[in-house]
Amino acid sequence: MTKSKLKVLFLLHLMLMIYSLSGICSKKAAEVPFLSLKFCLYYGIVILLLAFYAIGWQQIIKRLPLTMAFANKAVTVVWGIVWGALFFHEKITLGKLLGAAIVIAGVVLYVLSDKQEESHDP
Repeated sequence: MTKSKLKVLFLLHLMLMIYSLSGICSKKAAEVPFLSLKFCLYYGIVILLLAFYAIGWQQIIKRLPLTMAFANKAVTVVWGIVWGALFFHEKITLGKLLGAAIVIAGVVLYVLSDKQEESHDP
């Protein structure tokens, strides 16, 4: 795998982390009264994060196959577990860890299979 492709993958995962942060703001907005200042602030942040993500996503899929980008999108499940524990004091259970490990294993397998395809291409 080339250094530039690794850089794009890193940026993809950064974009996916930013995307997952919008869920935190949405959940925080649900905890406050509708149309209060905090509600509007949280949803304003959601819109900004999603706008930034949309622009970043378009740049990523210019440089990566769409199938690879979508396969990596599954890591937002892992970010959800991390953010749930950090911001909402949710328990990290064995089931959640097992699920996260399966997601990560799937992403790694997909990336490695793509690497093998590249080495067999003429």
